[in-house]
Amino acid sequence: MMCAHCGCDVAKAPSEISQRQGPSRRINLRINLLQRNDQQALQNRIHFQRHGLLAVNLLSAPGSGKTAFLEQLSSLWSQQPIGVIVGDLATDNDAQRLAKAGAKAVQIRTGDRCHLDAALVANAFTQLNHNELTLLMIENVGNLVCPAAFDLGEQLRIVLLSVTEGEDKPLKYPALFKSADAVLINKSDLADVVGFDRNAAIANLETIAPQAKRFEVSARTGQGMKAVMQWLTDELQH
Repeated sequence: MMCAHCGCDVAKAPSEISQRQGPSRRINLRINLLQRNDQQALQNRIHFQRHGLLAVNLLSAPGSGKTAFLEQLSSLWSQQPIGVIVGDLATDNDAQRLAKAGAKAVQIRTGDRCHLDAALVANAFTQLNHNELTLLMIENVGNLVCPAAFDLGEQLRIVLLSVTEGEDKPLKYPALFKSADAVLINKSDLADVVGFDRNAAIANLETIAPQAKRFEVSARTGQGMKAVMQWLTDELQH
């Protein structure tokens, strides 16, 4: 999944890139874009902290279970309601699902953008009543490439890895996993069915993302959710 907004479409045939608008200009454009994003992300982070919010950026490939995980979290969270900003290319289906689970949800439709950026998050946040919230979950667009480069102002970054994706995802997408504070291995109830090699997955995570806490969960059954919620609660109290 690629877009023209973050410069991730630079892999074009030489004939498609003019001498005047060549790779160096695209690289400079990307650098400027990331600098502007980082400035907004810093403002977001200060704003979230000022209001006592723990902001978490949740990233994964499409279909890994981000929304199902957030549904479980919203229904089990015993503190104030969870605020969720949801990023999808189209529809507000996920926001509707999360609202039914008890979350205060705002949908961002990104169109042809393959990631959220700090400005989009800042705008969506104005639609939430932050006085009701202590935990803000940001469900990023399903993508393992571009979202890794964009700071949204979060305090924590969670990467969700489904057992149906294979054990080598951390090796194939190291930038994303290296940026994670925690990795959730989701759909653990299906591990035996799909032949998931847990030991290989753990070894790959230890190689690529030794800094990340690991949790094995099932968003469908609720398995492992208690440990994740305890970790989030501890982080809120820091």
